[in-house]
Formats: sequence, structure tokens, C-alpha cells
Amino acid sequence: MLDRIRASIPALPPAEQRVARLVLSDPRSFATLPVGELAERSNVSKPTVVRFCRSVGYDGLADFKLKLAGSVNEGVPFVHRSVDDDDKAGDLVVKVIDNTVSALLKYRNAAAAGAIEQAIALLTEAGKSAHRIEFYGVGNSGIVAQDAQHKFFRLGVHSAAISDGHVQVMSATMLGAGDCAVIISNSGRSRDLLDVAQIAHRKGAAVIVITASGSPLAHLAQSPGHLLLAADHPEDFDRYSPMVSRLLHLMIIDILTTGVALRLGSAGLRPVLQEIKKNLRLRRYAADSNGSTP
Repeated sequence: MLDRIRASIPALPPAEQRVARLVLSDPRSFATLPVGELAERSNVSKPTVVRFCRSVGYDGLADFKLKLAGSVNEGVPFVHRSVDDDDKAGDLVVKVIDNTVSALLKYRNAAAAGAIEQAIALLTEAGKSAHRIEFYGVGNSGIVAQDAQHKFFRLGVHSAAISDGHVQVMSATMLGAGDCAVIISNSGRSRDLLDVAQIAHRKGAAVIVITASGSPLAHLAQSPGHLLLAADHPEDFDRYSPMVSRLLHLMIIDILTTGVALRLGSAGLRPVLQEIKKNLRLRRYAADSNGSTP
């Protein structure tokens, strides 16, 4: 939201530009101060403050302040960064979705296409040559690893998802040249995953790391033989139930899966996927003549 306001300044009238600069200088205060004080601090009239809010795409001052608060508040610890204790259900819908969409769009604009292309190439080559692709993650990232394995095994690729630290070490030790180790971590500070990355690299496997830039795991991934897919977000990795990071990681896995599927070719893959769908449908309850199920 602040990026959008910053980008809109050149197109605004001079008076509304002053309001925009006040927002950018102290967004938390702007979200709580009455319109009279906002007008006084911006050296504009009260109607100008309202016009500014509408110029940047909001219904009025109340709507603008609600969305602004959702963008800058730290929120309730360990739940979600943008919510407050007294939020109603409608506020939660807006804040949680806006926060998530903002992070996804930010990644879309900042994603390193070259690194993603390299990751797709490594995974495709491993798939074509029947080498192993191992997905490693712990905690919430272990759930993402399971989703990745589920997507890749449907492509006919030898893949596994491992979240136990001891099994991860054993698995990485058995990797070799041509194999891929995909390490997923929100914080990038897990000792187990750092060890696994080093072991997999020593064994000659390609190491693809999905984590936040600036973390120890990201620093390790900048060395030769590693590939970093940075996934930065506004969410504190110490939160009990991180959501935005998990959705970002799932989206990156989707991008990689789609790229690998396209490069493997649809000629041999499509019939297999169609047969999988057919066999799964046969396991569903069939409706009788009255439309009910047994």
C-alpha cells in the first residue's frame, strides 16, 4: 500500500502530495489521528485529506485508514502480523487477504527469473535421467516439502519429502551427482537443514534452497554448487503460525512443478495424469438415480 502511494505522488495535485508525504513519513500515526489534525499537519483542508484517499483508490478516509492500519500494524503476536485484538470477522478477511496478496505480488515483481530457470533445468534433468529429487523441510516447511513431493511424483519423478532430522542426514548422504536436494526453510536458520545442505553438496548433488535472503542458509546457498530462490516477506519467522511464508513457498513449488512438467513434455505425461484422474474418480461414491450417495 505504501509503495502504491509513493508511486502515485507525481500524478497528485500539490496539496494531495503533502498528504501523501505525511502518510509515508508516519503511517502508524496517520491511521489513528483525526482528520482535523491530519489536515493541520499536512497544511491542507479537511476535504483535501478525503480527496487524497479517493485519488489513491479508496472509498474515503475511514476506508483508507482501515487498510493502512492493516498494512503497518504488527498485530497480535504469534497469529498474524496485520490483525488486532478487537478486529471483527470482516476486518480479518480484508487484512489477512490483503497482507497475503501484497506479499505474492511483491514476490512476482522481485523474483529472480534466471535462478528459477536454473532450478527448473536442474529438476528437469534429474527427472529425465531418473535421478532422485529430495525435498527437505522441518515444521511448517516440512508440510511444503510434502506438497512438493506430491506434485512431483505425479510427474513420474523419483521424489521424497523428509522432515526428520536424522533421516534427512541419511538421505543426503546417499545422494550423488545428478540428484537434487531442495531445501525449504522459512527462517533459514535450522541447524539440521544447514547440515543437510552441506552433506548433499559434498556428495555431488545440486542443492536448491528456498528461504529468506540474508539468512545463514541463504548465505550458504550463494556458494558454488548451490542455487538460492529467495522468498522474502514481512512475516516474522519466529511467529507460532506463519502463513504468508508458507503460501509463498507453496507458490514457488507450483512454479517449479509447472516448469518441469512443461519441459518433460505432455506427450507421455498427459495420458498418465488422465489415467490417475480416472482411477481416482472410480474411488468416489457414485450417486444413485435419486442423486444421493450410499
